[in-house]
Amino acid sequence: MEGVIHIPAGERGVIRLFTLDMRPEQAAFLMEPGALAQVLGIEALDMDQVEIFPVTDLEDIGLTGYLTEGCGVPRAQVEKARGILDALDGHVLLIRSRAFDGVETRLTPAEQITLVDTYGERQTNWSAPPATAESAKPYSAPKLSPRQARTQARRIGAALFAVVMLLTALLVWALMG
Repeated sequence: MEGVIHIPAGERGVIRLFTLDMRPEQAAFLMEPGALAQVLGIEALDMDQVEIFPVTDLEDIGLTGYLTEGCGVPRAQVEKARGILDALDGHVLLIRSRAFDGVETRLTPAEQITLVDTYGERQTNWSAPPATAESAKPYSAPKLSPRQARTQARRIGAALFAVVMLLTALLVWALMG
Protein backbone atom coordinates (compact mmCIF):
# COMPACT_ATOMS: atom_id res chain seq x y z
CA MET A 1 0.00 0.00 0.00
CA GLU A 2 1.36 3.37 -1.02
CA GLY A 3 1.18 6.12 1.60
CA VAL A 4 1.21 3.70 4.55
CA ILE A 5 3.70 4.48 7.31
CA HIS A 6 4.63 1.49 9.47
CA ILE A 7 5.40 2.10 13.16
CA PRO A 8 7.01 -1.03 14.66
CA ALA A 9 6.01 -2.28 18.11
CA GLY A 10 8.17 -0.89 20.91
CA GLU A 11 9.62 1.93 18.81
CA ARG A 12 11.35 4.60 20.92
CA GLY A 13 13.14 7.87 20.28
CA VAL A 14 11.76 8.61 16.80
CA ILE A 15 10.17 11.88 15.70
CA ARG A 16 8.16 12.09 12.48
CA LEU A 17 7.73 15.49 10.85
CA PHE A 18 4.76 16.11 8.55
CA THR A 19 3.59 19.13 6.60
CA LEU A 20 -0.08 20.05 6.77
CA ASP A 21 -1.50 21.35 3.50
CA MET A 22 -4.63 22.90 5.03
CA ARG A 23 -6.08 26.13 6.34
CA PRO A 24 -5.05 27.24 9.86
CA GLU A 25 -8.54 26.47 11.21
CA GLN A 26 -8.30 22.90 9.97
CA ALA A 27 -4.84 22.48 11.49
CA ALA A 28 -6.12 23.80 14.83
CA PHE A 29 -9.07 21.40 14.67
CA LEU A 30 -6.64 18.43 14.54
CA MET A 31 -5.87 19.02 18.23
CA GLU A 32 -9.48 18.14 19.12
CA PRO A 33 -9.90 14.67 20.72
CA GLY A 34 -9.87 11.96 18.06
CA ALA A 35 -9.52 14.29 15.05
CA LEU A 36 -5.84 13.66 14.32
CA ALA A 37 -6.16 9.92 14.88
CA GLN A 38 -9.00 9.86 12.38
CA VAL A 39 -7.08 11.66 9.62
CA LEU A 40 -4.09 9.38 10.26
CA GLY A 41 -6.31 6.31 9.92
CA ILE A 42 -5.76 4.94 13.43
CA GLU A 43 -7.91 4.37 16.52
CA ALA A 44 -6.08 6.42 19.15
CA LEU A 45 -3.05 8.61 19.69
CA ASP A 46 -1.45 10.11 22.81
CA MET A 47 -1.92 13.81 22.08
CA ASP A 48 0.68 14.76 24.73
CA GLN A 49 3.29 13.46 22.27
CA VAL A 50 1.99 15.47 19.30
CA GLU A 51 2.71 19.06 18.29
CA ILE A 52 0.95 21.08 15.59
CA PHE A 53 2.15 24.62 14.95
CA PRO A 54 2.87 27.13 12.19
CA VAL A 55 6.53 27.28 11.20
CA THR A 56 6.40 31.07 11.57
CA ASP A 57 5.95 30.64 15.35
CA LEU A 58 9.57 29.49 15.55
CA GLU A 59 10.84 32.92 14.40
CA ASP A 60 14.66 33.13 14.68
CA ILE A 61 15.30 29.57 15.86
CA GLY A 62 13.61 28.02 12.82
CA LEU A 63 12.56 24.43 12.37
CA THR A 64 16.15 23.15 12.28
CA GLY A 65 16.91 24.84 15.61
CA TYR A 66 13.69 23.56 17.13
CA LEU A 67 14.47 19.98 16.13
CA THR A 68 18.04 20.12 17.48
CA GLU A 69 17.55 22.29 20.56
CA GLY A 70 13.93 21.59 21.45
CA CYS A 71 13.56 17.95 20.45
CA GLY A 72 17.08 16.60 20.93
CA VAL A 73 17.67 15.50 17.34
CA PRO A 74 21.40 15.24 16.52
CA ARG A 75 22.54 18.20 14.41
CA ALA A 76 24.03 15.93 11.73
CA GLN A 77 20.59 14.46 10.97
CA VAL A 78 18.97 17.86 10.64
CA GLU A 79 21.77 19.35 8.53
CA LYS A 80 21.13 16.75 5.81
CA ALA A 81 17.61 18.11 5.30
CA ARG A 82 18.28 21.76 6.17
CA GLY A 83 17.25 23.04 2.72
CA ILE A 84 13.93 21.20 2.86
CA LEU A 85 13.25 22.30 6.45
CA ASP A 86 14.06 25.95 5.72
CA ALA A 87 11.69 25.92 2.74
CA LEU A 88 8.70 24.67 4.76
CA ASP A 89 5.91 27.08 5.55
CA GLY A 90 2.41 26.78 6.91
CA HIS A 91 1.64 24.29 9.69
CA VAL A 92 3.72 21.25 10.62
CA LEU A 93 2.96 18.18 12.69
CA LEU A 94 5.50 16.44 14.94
CA ILE A 95 4.66 13.00 16.31
CA ARG A 96 6.94 11.23 18.78
CA SER A 97 7.07 7.43 19.01
CA ARG A 98 5.56 7.53 22.48
CA ALA A 99 2.30 8.72 20.90
CA PHE A 100 1.66 5.12 19.79
CA ASP A 101 2.20 3.58 23.27
CA GLY A 102 4.63 0.99 21.92
CA VAL A 103 1.94 -0.68 19.80
CA GLU A 104 2.59 -1.61 16.18
CA THR A 105 0.69 0.90 14.07
CA ARG A 106 0.06 1.58 10.40
CA LEU A 107 -0.60 5.22 9.56
CA THR A 108 -2.59 6.03 6.43
CA PRO A 109 -2.53 9.84 6.50
CA ALA A 110 -5.05 11.92 4.58
CA GLU A 111 -3.72 13.51 1.40
CA GLN A 112 -3.23 16.90 3.12
CA ILE A 113 -0.69 15.33 5.50
CA THR A 114 2.73 14.61 3.99
CA LEU A 115 5.68 12.98 5.74
CA VAL A 116 8.75 15.22 5.44
CA ASP A 117 11.28 13.12 7.32
CA THR A 118 11.90 10.85 10.29
CA TYR A 119 14.45 11.78 12.96
CA GLY A 120 15.99 9.91 15.87
CA GLU A 121 16.36 11.61 19.24
CA ARG A 122 19.76 11.52 20.93
CA GLN A 123 20.08 8.22 22.75
CA THR A 124 21.66 7.96 26.16
CA ASN A 125 24.69 5.69 26.22
CA TRP A 126 24.00 3.36 29.13
CA SER A 127 27.06 1.21 28.56
CA ALA A 128 29.85 1.19 31.12
CA PRO A 129 32.74 -1.05 31.98
CA PRO A 130 31.84 -3.71 34.51
CA ALA A 131 32.39 -2.81 38.16
CA THR A 132 35.35 -4.80 39.42
CA ALA A 133 35.82 -3.38 42.93
CA GLU A 134 35.29 -5.80 45.79
CA SER A 135 32.74 -3.45 47.35
CA ALA A 136 30.60 -3.59 44.15
CA LYS A 137 29.89 -7.28 44.61
CA PRO A 138 26.52 -8.20 46.11
CA TYR A 139 26.49 -8.85 49.86
CA SER A 140 30.10 -7.67 50.20
CA ALA A 141 29.43 -5.32 53.13
CA PRO A 142 30.57 -6.61 56.50
CA LYS A 143 27.78 -8.35 58.41
CA LEU A 144 26.99 -7.08 61.87
CA SER A 145 26.32 -9.60 64.57
CA PRO A 146 22.72 -9.57 65.88
CA ARG A 147 23.91 -7.93 69.13
CA GLN A 148 25.75 -5.15 67.24
CA ALA A 149 22.73 -4.60 64.95
CA ARG A 150 20.41 -4.23 67.97
CA THR A 151 22.84 -1.83 69.66
CA GLN A 152 23.10 0.28 66.51
CA ALA A 153 19.29 0.33 66.12
CA ARG A 154 18.87 1.43 69.76
CA ARG A 155 21.36 4.28 69.29
CA ILE A 156 19.58 5.49 66.17
CA GLY A 157 16.20 5.24 67.91
CA ALA A 158 17.47 7.09 70.98
CA ALA A 159 18.93 9.86 68.81
CA LEU A 160 15.65 10.27 66.91
CA PHE A 161 13.68 10.29 70.17
CA ALA A 162 15.98 12.99 71.58
CA VAL A 163 15.58 15.15 68.47
CA VAL A 164 11.78 14.84 68.52
CA MET A 165 11.63 15.63 72.25
CA LEU A 166 13.94 18.63 71.79
CA LEU A 167 11.77 19.98 68.95
CA THR A 168 8.65 19.43 71.04
CA ALA A 169 10.19 21.27 73.99
CA LEU A 170 11.21 24.16 71.73
CA LEU A 171 7.70 24.33 70.29
CA VAL A 172 6.12 24.39 73.76
CA TRP A 173 8.61 27.04 74.91
CA ALA A 174 7.89 29.17 71.79
CA LEU A 175 4.13 28.92 72.32
CA MET A 176 4.34 29.82 76.02
CA GLY A 177 6.86 32.62 75.67
